[in-house]
Amino acid sequence: QVQLVESGGGLVQPGESLKLSCAVSESAFTLGWYRQAPGKERELVAAITYAGSTNYGDSVKGRFTISRDNVKNTVYLQMNSLKIEDTAVYYCHAYRAGNYWGQGTQVTVSS
Repeated sequence: QVQLVESGGGLVQPGESLKLSCAVSESAFTLGWYRQAPGKERELVAAITYAGSTNYGDSVKGRFTISRDNVKNTVYLQMNSLKIEDTAVYYCHAYRAGNYWGQGTQVTVSS
């Protein structure tokens, strides 16, 4: 059973930055971040393969950066120029012969 533990969420103002981290108990092929806002479906934020290939949701391109440390089995999400519409619960995702999810961390962008 792969376990994921997220950290780094919080309350920030528009235009500020925040960095999320997710520690994964085992090496995984693909790691990523999804988010879900109230009343909306869960959506892809960013994903990264073991080799470092990345994929971003259209709404975050140019503002967010995903990275991973394969030695520490940790994935990061650097979020810059945050907008009110980025407010959501952010979930870490890992694919290793199946899909695994973290418990979620709240990110709130508000003035």
